[in-house]
Amino acid sequence: MSGLAERLEAVRSGVADAAREAGRDPGEVTTIVVTKFHPESLIRELARLGVRDIGENRHQEAQAKARALADLDLRWHFVGQLQSKKARQVRAYASVIHSVDRDSLVDALRSDESTVDGFIQVNLTENPERGGVAPEALEPMVERVLATPGIRLLGLMAVAPLDEPARAAFARVRALSERVGAIAPAATALSMGMSHDYRDAILEGATHLRIGTAITGNRPTGG
Repeated sequence: MSGLAERLEAVRSGVADAAREAGRDPGEVTTIVVTKFHPESLIRELARLGVRDIGENRHQEAQAKARALADLDLRWHFVGQLQSKKARQVRAYASVIHSVDRDSLVDALRSDESTVDGFIQVNLTENPERGGVAPEALEPMVERVLATPGIRLLGLMAVAPLDEPARAAFARVRALSERVGAIAPAATALSMGMSHDYRDAILEGATHLRIGTAITGNRPTGG
């Protein structure tokens, strides 16, 4: 078994254990493998190991990989901050955009021809530069997305701040999700949890994990 296969199996086992601990079906948790800075060959090996959900956070790199790996049955997730001017290019290859966080981006993602799945990113910090909607502005953003053709709202995405316990942060997202449910009952998904905190995320209801290093190993030098 390759190192990649061993790491993938370890995370799959960890996800299943955490889901069972939470009284949940492991099958309801989607693990997105974040492959930024890694070569296309690694993604091909992941595909051979049964991975279908791939995450990238830089448009130029993601677009090139999606084109080069078009022969694979992959579901591309854009998980980074997205410039409004790049929105149409990203939705051309991405099935899911995890970082919807402002009106201009929602407007740029509008389409009458096709639908892309989206998560509203919530900012759990006091720093507006971190990206994400402030909790107090959440409901207007939900309503904006619901009123925009071409975006199907899945739920909320968040990154746990470093200055508080991850589980407490994810519990806040779960509470915010209940507010969303009052407006958009179908938008129950939660994209939260990374390599170091995915267990806590699952215990608080995560449906989508964004895991990089724990599966891919360290980034190649220079990235």
